[in-house]
Amino acid sequence: MKIPLSHFSFRPLGGLLLLTPLLRAQEAAPTESAPFSLPAIVSAVVSQNPELKFYEAEIAAAKAGVRSSTTLNNPELSLDLGRRRVRDASGVLAGEGTSWGVSVTQTFEWPGRLALRKAVANRQVELAELGLGRFKAALESRARVLAFGLYASAEKGEAAREVADRFSALKETFLARDPAGVTPLLETRVIEATELALQRQATESTLAMQNALVELNQLRGVAPATPIKASASNLAFNAAPALDTLLSAARENNFDFRSKKVELEQQGFSVQLAQHERYPTFSVSPYVSQAKAGDKETNFGVGLSIPLPLNARNRAGVDVAKARQRQAEVAVLIAQRDLEREVIGTAQAFAAKLAESQRWSPESVRKFREAAELADRHYRLGAVPVATYVELQKAYLEAVEALLDTKREALEAGLKLQQLTGLDFKPVEIVP
Repeated sequence: MKIPLSHFSFRPLGGLLLLTPLLRAQEAAPTESAPFSLPAIVSAVVSQNPELKFYEAEIAAAKAGVRSSTTLNNPELSLDLGRRRVRDASGVLAGEGTSWGVSVTQTFEWPGRLALRKAVANRQVELAELGLGRFKAALESRARVLAFGLYASAEKGEAAREVADRFSALKETFLARDPAGVTPLLETRVIEATELALQRQATESTLAMQNALVELNQLRGVAPATPIKASASNLAFNAAPALDTLLSAARENNFDFRSKKVELEQQGFSVQLAQHERYPTFSVSPYVSQAKAGDKETNFGVGLSIPLPLNARNRAGVDVAKARQRQAEVAVLIAQRDLEREVIGTAQAFAAKLAESQRWSPESVRKFREAAELADRHYRLGAVPVATYVELQKAYLEAVEALLDTKREALEAGLKLQQLTGLDFKPVEIVP
């Protein structure tokens, strides 16, 4: 059995009902584990994932099929036992005794048939190995995206809570005073409304982090609530090779496309096997028998049996195999077309996200954070209007989210492009 990539269960188990116990368990934890680097998390997922055993068992089953495809049927042993009576021409009983017979029947295939069956079975082994390789590549990519998502969600939540705490402190200050006039009252309402929106944003970041945590733990084969924290990671992106190089590599290395070509090759052997099976098998039966009724009579020899008729066998099987071969040919063409379209679209997306991330200065987020802190101090002194203060706080959060989302999208596009083409051009590297 082969599971397509689109059915891989790499989906988070979101939902507030599921995440509430996890949030409580995390809050109740007395100590926090040390943060893990992204490569360490990915390595743990790839080495501990329990689904790998399914694909390893599939390969073992396919190899067992190769062994059984070249094995002849077991011989059949036949035993006969009876009584024999002999009468003369007048009908008088002349003798009576025991008769018995033993025969061994072995069915043989026509030359070349076992080789065709072995060729079909070998392609099944190749398909199983391709399935394992495809799953490992998809698993590693998904683990990288989830590990960075865990870190990014934590960063977003921390920034949102930092800004929300500023608004909360301002609100408490305003509420402690007796607002005189409309302007202080309206400013207080603006602060309260913005604080509520920021608290919601922080909660959503926490839920996103817990979703990534649950899926990572499931991929690692551990309890969903097992705490894990991703350390800060600076991602460096490398440009992809030329489009012609990517398309050529994809036609040669892509797991799905290679599977379609192997299936076509396997179907070609199936057609040859079906044509070969038009000729019947034959059975050879050495035998010995003995009868004793006065005189002792012993018979021995070799029997040959062939089913009739000798022609017009398995025509329906040949037609079915040829139809399946035509379907496999069309499937290869469709897979190549879809692969080329997906490679081109992913390469364009990666190039766009790479260019967008390069426009970000390494100090951009720090500068926005310092501006937000400066606006907070001067707003309390009355030197900055409330509109400027709110906009600067929101700009800081939007800058954090935009930077992290751009990196995540570039990471996803780069890893997907690497998975589609099989080229290890190192789209993403972890740098100090």
